[in-house]
Amino acid sequence: MSRIHYIATVVILCLGSFAAFAQGETANWYFGKNAGITFKGDTAVALTNGRLTTEEGSATLSDKNGNLVLYTNGITVWNRNHRVMPNGNGLMGGKSSTQSALILPKPGSDSTYYIFTTDIQAQSNGLRYSIVDMRKDGGNGDVISRNMFMVAPTTEKLTAVRHSNGRDWWVLAHRWNSNAYMAFLLSGEGVSVEPVLSNVGTVHGGPNQKAIGYLVPSPDGNRLAAALWNDKSNFEVLDFNRTTGEVSNPVLLKGYTEAYGVAFSPDGSKLYGTTNNGKMGKGQIVQFDLRASNADAIAKSAVVVATSGSPTLGALLLGPDGKIYVARKDNYFLGVIEHPNQKGTASKYTDNGFRLAGRKSDLGLPNFAQGIRSGTSFRTTSR
Repeated sequence: MSRIHYIATVVILCLGSFAAFAQGETANWYFGKNAGITFKGDTAVALTNGRLTTEEGSATLSDKNGNLVLYTNGITVWNRNHRVMPNGNGLMGGKSSTQSALILPKPGSDSTYYIFTTDIQAQSNGLRYSIVDMRKDGGNGDVISRNMFMVAPTTEKLTAVRHSNGRDWWVLAHRWNSNAYMAFLLSGEGVSVEPVLSNVGTVHGGPNQKAIGYLVPSPDGNRLAAALWNDKSNFEVLDFNRTTGEVSNPVLLKGYTEAYGVAFSPDGSKLYGTTNNGKMGKGQIVQFDLRASNADAIAKSAVVVATSGSPTLGALLLGPDGKIYVARKDNYFLGVIEHPNQKGTASKYTDNGFRLAGRKSDLGLPNFAQGIRSGTSFRTTSR
């Protein structure tokens, strides 16, 4: 082997090892009815040690080496030992809120975490945050501040995107009975009082429960996708400016029953959404081609890539292994999209794709911020 070929081989192997190592912060998932998964490289293993039960939302976070730090259903916070943290009860999220919680490290700190929570269906608790100090309780953490009010009423949508400066965060939510996306800046100084407001897209409101459904960022953070759940549901795809916090250029994808989960493919070229076919009584997964030439072409690119044996599908979540995992309500298995970058049925959906070792999924999967993983590649310029 020539010296050049040898060096190239070593570089490739090192990059592969780094990719597996760098997935640490998202390595452990807790969700559903005491269900869990741990990822080690490209291997996923079911966990049965979780204390969390939830109908929908949850959030977990691990350190860069894949060691569990904390997890929550938006009401109770558990530490790495699966014990309730001091002051870890009584958070004002809702276990039947789509994205009941989100955990973010405070910029510039290795011991302080923020837990953001959303109430169910635009009720009065709204969007709030609590603060965890991991130096307390012998390094296991203590909730030192609870339920700091941000805004109400809001929908159940909650996500975050890394700021273009590579340090701070944009915490994203949506006002109720409004078309306003809100981007709150989380910096080393704390949470901004006033959000960046973007009045774009459809109104999330009315009596038809459009508060329900996921809001997720693309892997590069430059796009957002939202599901608006009701009997005549829509999906929305929008651009996001990681420098200014502005949301723009909405693309409406309409005509879907009970739209709930959304996820981008690893390369950002495809969008997947879960919907429930009332006539068939079965959940389905729809794929959209985001590289189509315009908004109309994206809408027309829709293709059903999977029909589940379950009547109700919930969250979609891109795993550290590059596969998309699909929540099946009250089921011992998750569905798995094996090759999400591929077009149509070549994406290969397996309904009984991941066995939960006797635990059950419900509608939700953990909520992670874009850019949360160590070594995650993100651009330093706005879209």
